[in-house]
Amino acid sequence: MRIVVLGAGTVGTWIADLLCRKRHSVTVVDCDPLTTKRVNTELDVRVVTGSAAESSVLFQSDVLGADLCLAVTGVDEVNLVAASMAKAMGARRTIARVYGRVFRDMSTFDYQRHFNIDRLLSLEHLSALELARGIRSPGSLAVENLAGGQLEVQELTIPANAPVVGKKVRDLKLRKDVRIGSFSRDDKMWIASADDVICKGDSLTLIGRRGDVDAIRDKFQGEPTPPKGVVIAGGGETGYHLAQCLASVKYRVMLMDSSHERCELIAKNLSHVTVVEADATQKQVLEEERVGSADTFSACLGDDQSNIMAGVEAREIGVKQIMAIVSRPDYATVVGKLGIDVAVSPRNVMARQILGFLNSGPVISHTSLAEGRIGVYEIEVIEGVPITEHDLASLQLPPQCLIAAVIREQYVRVPGADDRLNPGDTVIVLVEDSCVDAMFSMFGAKLR
Repeated sequence: MRIVVLGAGTVGTWIADLLCRKRHSVTVVDCDPLTTKRVNTELDVRVVTGSAAESSVLFQSDVLGADLCLAVTGVDEVNLVAASMAKAMGARRTIARVYGRVFRDMSTFDYQRHFNIDRLLSLEHLSALELARGIRSPGSLAVENLAGGQLEVQELTIPANAPVVGKKVRDLKLRKDVRIGSFSRDDKMWIASADDVICKGDSLTLIGRRGDVDAIRDKFQGEPTPPKGVVIAGGGETGYHLAQCLASVKYRVMLMDSSHERCELIAKNLSHVTVVEADATQKQVLEEERVGSADTFSACLGDDQSNIMAGVEAREIGVKQIMAIVSRPDYATVVGKLGIDVAVSPRNVMARQILGFLNSGPVISHTSLAEGRIGVYEIEVIEGVPITEHDLASLQLPPQCLIAAVIREQYVRVPGADDRLNPGDTVIVLVEDSCVDAMFSMFGAKLR
């Protein structure tokens, strides 16, 4: 595929290198001549020197026929303008990296829709989602590139005392905004149907909007469990997003940061969080705040060394699970030996998101469940395709295919049997690999 990367900073250079290794044709744009000279020497890419927000520079980079344009400069406003211009000039898909929370907050203004950008991605928010995934359920998928992050796919195992054991899916009377996506039993995984009977030890995936899935988890997990104690070290954007993700009665969240101003901001905006102004890398401070009794300690400080140090100190005083943001790849083999259970690399998280966008036709993004046996696709509905001809109950979809959600004018919902898809909708589809071609034919698409 032809890909244009706008911005050759740490993130842009790393993305360009990754895409080159995947044998894509890559053009890199940056305004600094020294930077483009370095990139041209180190990577097998085409380079263009100039501002990403200038039409002449975008034209020179051949963005008109690009399959994907990634705007990842260090300035949010430049990324928004550049990605919007690239889309208007003919790029098939555009992605803009943003740092400021305001650009992703659709309650005030929908920047993504206004600028006609396919996705706004925040490296800090993606990292927080990955940490939240490990805290909530190691098997869950907090999928940022599905429905703008409004959907969540969580995996859970059914205990013997769960009230759903022995019942068919059709008899569960689940709320309309949550759906069972797949079953896993005895190393076999399949798309859920209404006649499936839930058994002890089954693993299920629940699909729904954030918060809606958490609201029904107790139905599948037997006796209510006491809330988890979570300590977050660092009140930067990643720590803030993580605390925001854990806004539930299932978690007792304490956030520690050494900045008085940052603590005041977080306390004002996140009422469910206990905010402590303190240095989380100091063992004495952690002991004074009784951090050792927590179930999870998540280090989201400003650098790898501080995160690793804080994680080691928390492990020594008895925290059960240690998580940390670790950016440097050469630290990957070290952190496990130091007692850190989960190390999240922002680069790797971003890589999964971007690689999920490398699709053709109406397919926007693709990720996988069950080690790749079930695909999760985000697909545009275009004019005149078979999927628009009948309501969902009357469609001749393969039984191993499930339309899990519909996005219409930025509103996400789980569809019913009498719903009908319209051109312009975006749908989230779960499908077993053996039925991908049959499912794609309904959308007028072919597997790339």
